[in-house]
Amino acid sequence: MKTTDLFKWRHYQSEIILLNVRWYCRYPLSYRNLEEMMIERGLEVDHSTINRWVLKYSPELDKRCRRHLKPTNDSWRVDETYIKIRKKWRYLYRAVDSDGYTLDFLLTAKRDAKAAKRFLTKALNAVHTHEPRVINVDKNPAYPPAVEQLQEEERIPEGVKVRQVKYLNNIVEQDHRGIKSLVNPGMGFGSFNSARRTLKGYEAMNMIRKGQIKNVGKDDVVGQISFINQIFGLAA
Repeated sequence: MKTTDLFKWRHYQSEIILLNVRWYCRYPLSYRNLEEMMIERGLEVDHSTINRWVLKYSPELDKRCRRHLKPTNDSWRVDETYIKIRKKWRYLYRAVDSDGYTLDFLLTAKRDAKAAKRFLTKALNAVHTHEPRVINVDKNPAYPPAVEQLQEEERIPEGVKVRQVKYLNNIVEQDHRGIKSLVNPGMGFGSFNSARRTLKGYEAMNMIRKGQIKNVGKDDVVGQISFINQIFGLAA
């Protein structure tokens, strides 16, 4: 979608919209926090409007940054964490490589072999991931049968090792904290769809923050802002 069409009929400048989306998806802020921050800058933006912006542009941010991601390595760390949606716990499958770079993520209603297979398939199809040499998982019994099914379908080579050693997954468990710190200020999600869309923004900003974008450093905050503006066609 062209940038002119993407921001069409919005009553605020595209730069203001992206600023709010970027802040919400990077820092542990609530929508009301952002509403007050905009008032300090002389702009009256209702928190519900900012919510609509996040739901609209978070998936677009995830989509647009993917083609610019650095390749990950072949040592996978796979795990799932809990996300509350309408007062019920759902599951966010996540994977990083041995360097801590995000491979992919998937929100599911269930925690079983079918969900694990869906997630692994999504990670395998990502443009920046390498075919795994080893997949480190926790004691969740769903992973071995999911990997076996993918091997039978020749999606994963027979020689790939599945290691169920909890301490090897410390990297991904620590990485969960960055996402959970963003979820907590919102006190959970109102629907599965809003959770799915918002989490795409969280994860995209997390990858950018970790330095996974080509030619944009981990500590180059200004460069990261410039990159986001550029992929949305807003760079000067």
